[in-house]
Amino acid sequence: MLQLYFPMIDINKVRRYSLKSRASKVKTADFAAPPLRGAGFARFVNSLPNILKAKDLGDTVNAIVSAKKRKKSVIFMSGAHVIKCGLNPVIIELIKKKVITCLCLNGAGIIHDFEIAFQGKTSEDVAKELAGGRFGMGKETADFLNHAVKGNYAAGLGYAVAKKIADSRLKYKNLSIIYQAYKSGIPVCVFVALGTDIIHQHPSFDPAFTAKASFNDFRKLVAEVKGLNNGGVLLNFGSAVIMPEVFLKALNLARNLGNKVKDFTAANFDMIHHYRPSVNITSRPVQTGGRGFYFVGHHEIMLPLLAQSVIEKIR
Repeated sequence: MLQLYFPMIDINKVRRYSLKSRASKVKTADFAAPPLRGAGFARFVNSLPNILKAKDLGDTVNAIVSAKKRKKSVIFMSGAHVIKCGLNPVIIELIKKKVITCLCLNGAGIIHDFEIAFQGKTSEDVAKELAGGRFGMGKETADFLNHAVKGNYAAGLGYAVAKKIADSRLKYKNLSIIYQAYKSGIPVCVFVALGTDIIHQHPSFDPAFTAKASFNDFRKLVAEVKGLNNGGVLLNFGSAVIMPEVFLKALNLARNLGNKVKDFTAANFDMIHHYRPSVNITSRPVQTGGRGFYFVGHHEIMLPLLAQSVIEKIR
């Protein structure tokens, strides 16, 4: 019977080294601390491991705290789902503590924020109302917002809505993030895609006024983006398309006008991983200097966690 010979390596000749001389990425100094009853939130934050996303979260918190101390821009961009998760009080506290320096919303954001201010509730059953053509046809929301824009479009869409809320007797307006930003003197910028919002279905809607007002907010945002240079922070919560696209153009325009906008922190928070926030928020903008972080998790958990962590450090 034919026997074949196959050569094998000599395992005794391998080169080894002492484990103590090797660099290790995980160390006990970075481990989480055990949970303790009644320890308080500050200890909870400090108990998180200094590893992977927990480390990234800590770095983001520290960047926000540093930006506040150094009077750099902390731009908060948000999709409307953040408002529908009941997070207005969290954002308002960051506004009152002068952490957020600019508030940016999409068109749906002003809708849900107004409805909260108007009646203390929002978010209709879309599937149920769509069947009969009633989806988004509530007259108060459309008329209030559309008339606000017509009356003050030159000041920007965010300011126009904020001022009308401030001048109106709305029972729950203290829970409006737009109103609280207005009271605190920080810009509110609203970016609208025509045809995407329920108020565009109503006869009170004028696309020309809305477009001009939203573009004026874009110009405001460019001015705010300049303040990101050397230590500012950009936060994008739950906007997968509008805010990432708007921010990229605002950043480019600020640089085109001769401003150095680099060495800032950009963090994106969303429930799943999206392409545009990944490249337009956390990657491309910081290629010339800075850091980008992407966090995946539910807004109703992640935003309170981030906000409370910041508050604990600025007291």
